[in-house]
Amino acid sequence: MLLGAALLVGIDLLRGAPQETVPTSRVASTPPVTESAEPSAEPSPSAAPSPSPSPEPVYQIPGDIPASGPGTWTYAAGKGDVLGTAGSTRRFRVAAEKNIADEELDTFTEMIDQALGDPRSWIAGRQYRLQRVPSGSSYNFTVYLATGETTRRMCATGGMDTRMNGVSYTSCRLPGRVVINLNRWRLSVPDYVNGKIDLTIYRTYVINHEVGHELGRNHEGCPGKGKPAPVMQQQTYGLKGCKANPWPYVDGKRYTGPPVA
Repeated sequence: MLLGAALLVGIDLLRGAPQETVPTSRVASTPPVTESAEPSAEPSPSAAPSPSPSPEPVYQIPGDIPASGPGTWTYAAGKGDVLGTAGSTRRFRVAAEKNIADEELDTFTEMIDQALGDPRSWIAGRQYRLQRVPSGSSYNFTVYLATGETTRRMCATGGMDTRMNGVSYTSCRLPGRVVINLNRWRLSVPDYVNGKIDLTIYRTYVINHEVGHELGRNHEGCPGKGKPAPVMQQQTYGLKGCKANPWPYVDGKRYTGPPVA
């Protein structure tokens, strides 16, 4: 099995409140008449604050990417919330390879919590609840962020070749092990980048796709040009006419495509 993530921020348009009215003096006529000054009928205009700028979308993370690492791990500390309201509880650990953990582990952990805890994710089916646990706790599976070469070695133990053009390209799932390839975590994939689809969406997709395999889901195909891609479609290899979609549930319903052998 090969694989083939948000930050959407709304812009609040703020209007400036009218300023307090300021009394204006009147010119006295002859003979002088005592008269109270009255406020101007119209408030002084005030400029509306400029809208907050929308954050620039990020499609790839620039910089050098370590090709390999020691194959040892730093695990996320602490216990996460129970995600979901019904079903059996599946507990998981989160780990990053030691040479990338300082830079990547916190963001990786946060993204996993957000992706798996979203009401459009696997918990929507009410078959599973999910909970992140620290190292040393009882767990069902681990989600790893691994360099390309470590990903290749791990996936090869299950008979999978993650390479494309000689470079470790894809992620994979082995029993009890979800392996996310650092190359894709940093660089996304051509159809997403060329389509100007934010990196966060790809990251959400790859988490839900590989965890979907751990939960027993198999690959699916694009159901038709212009339709959302099923999360179990191998979107890493191309959208095949579908639109990027990182979620197993769309409009509250499980969204699927035709089975792929």
